Amino acid sequence: MSVTSDAEVKAMQVRDAMNKAVLVVGPTHTLRQVAALMTQRRVGSAVVLDPDGEGVGIMTERDMLNAIGRGLDPDVERAESHLTWDVVYANPHWTLEEAATAMVRGGFRHLVVLDDGDVLGVISVRDILRVWTQQRTPAAA
Repeated sequence: MSVTSDAEVKAMQVRDAMNKAVLVVGPTHTLRQVAALMTQRRVGSAVVLDPDGEGVGIMTERDMLNAIGRGLDPDVERAESHLTWDVVYANPHWTLEEAATAMVRGGFRHLVVLDDGDVLGVISVRDILRVWTQQRTPAAA
């Protein structure tokens, strides 16, 4: 049996764990439309691209919950009013530890992965935990 060393696990990069199949929506999608797409794709976030405005934002399950919890109508409210434009972006070459540290420091569970301004993927806490637990599990002989 072989187990990946702690040093090897720590050296793993964001690009090794990120989800490359990114759900991208526009700022005028309704909350219901975004929620339906997130449910269909089984993801906890959507990247919101506004080529004429702020650029790249992110909408998460938490953003949806906050809007609906305040009694807002998901068929009327638009994504642009309920997302985070002030996004902390991850570099694909960051270690998973650097990404996890940024998430803890910022109090969020998703990072948009950018390289030269292009969205490459999204990495979540779940992605990091999946890689860390798989790498530390002994392989069958």
